[in-house]
Amino acid sequence: MSPVDFSARRMAFRRLHESGCFVMPNPWDPGTALYLASLGFPALATTSSGFAFSRGLPDTDWAVPRDMVLAHIREIVDATDLPVNADFESGYAHEPEAVAENVRLCVETGVAGLSIEDATGDRSTPLYDLTLAVERIRAAREAIDATGTGVLLTARAECFLVGRPDPLKESIRRLEAYAEAGADVLYAPDLSTVEEIRAVVSAVSPKPVNVLMSAATELRVADLAELGARRISVGSALARAAWGGFTRAAEAIAREGSFTLFAQNRPFSDINAFFRESVKARQHKGS
Repeated sequence: MSPVDFSARRMAFRRLHESGCFVMPNPWDPGTALYLASLGFPALATTSSGFAFSRGLPDTDWAVPRDMVLAHIREIVDATDLPVNADFESGYAHEPEAVAENVRLCVETGVAGLSIEDATGDRSTPLYDLTLAVERIRAAREAIDATGTGVLLTARAECFLVGRPDPLKESIRRLEAYAEAGADVLYAPDLSTVEEIRAVVSAVSPKPVNVLMSAATELRVADLAELGARRISVGSALARAAWGGFTRAAEAIAREGSFTLFAQNRPFSDINAFFRESVKARQHKGS
């Protein structure tokens, strides 16, 4: 079998960021990737949390080893023909040179984009010093450019997630610096209000902004588009939705001896038929 040419996916992913607003949901295994693709989403993104939970690990401090993550990213890339953005945490290294090497390895999986965050995993110093954080983004940029692939680089400011004082102001300061360092897309996870989203979009314009929607909210895709968001991801939310159904049903059996929550299950025949047709489609395409 000849190697897959990922250039078309990467070009399509870049075009998605040029105008409008799109949703990029986060599968955690090939089955969920296939189902999301069937719903018409134009791109997918990995979720470090969703994958970590599936491996019986926490989503913290690189608990999932780099090589395991790279294999998982490639699995998601291979599952569909859609562009995939990799949640590459903080690059699985501290120093810029090591981040650059890991980014190169991530690009080799066939991704159309990848994100690098500025969280250290150290509770006493939760964010990298801005100078070092910028150097890490610049190193990632140079590593991608050296591959000649056109993979998009997303820079994440984790200020809201680590409880930084005045997280909006600090997020904007950092995202502006990351844009100067060569990031294509800017992302401050956990923005929760219209005012915060609007402020970030305005500050880094015309660079596209990713907005995370991982909790129940009255905001809809059209609302986020009107605010100027170019890309919407859901992080671990879909994985947690699956965990919610599983844990509630399992706990009902363990604690009450009840199987009534199985009434909420998707029928076996529906799921099996979906994957049967998916296999046929892939076999037809490969013939």
